[in-house]
Amino acid sequence: KPFSLKRRARLPSHEPPPSVTPAPLAAMVKYSREAKNGSKSCKAMGVDLRVHYKNTYETARAIKGMSLRVAQQYLEDVCEKKRCVPFRKYTGCIGRTPQ
Repeated sequence: KPFSLKRRARLPSHEPPPSVTPAPLAAMVKYSREAKNGSKSCKAMGVDLRVHYKNTYETARAIKGMSLRVAQQYLEDVCEKKRCVPFRKYTGCIGRTPQ
């Protein structure tokens, strides 16, 4: 037979192949720097969130450096459409100040 179609046995989709073991999630996260005062700061991470990366990036950039109360008030004003999150990096196909 010059040409034959043989199907390989496939593993169920919910199980990884036996040769591949997933790495722990904590090992894949790297922070650029540590906080000056660990008792007054926090780190956050989201996995499998139903949000757009570009919107999240611009929102995080807008509140970076703000104190907690100021950032909370800013985000509440954004939700009430009193203020906006300026898009500076990802500006294609959007207005100047999307909500």
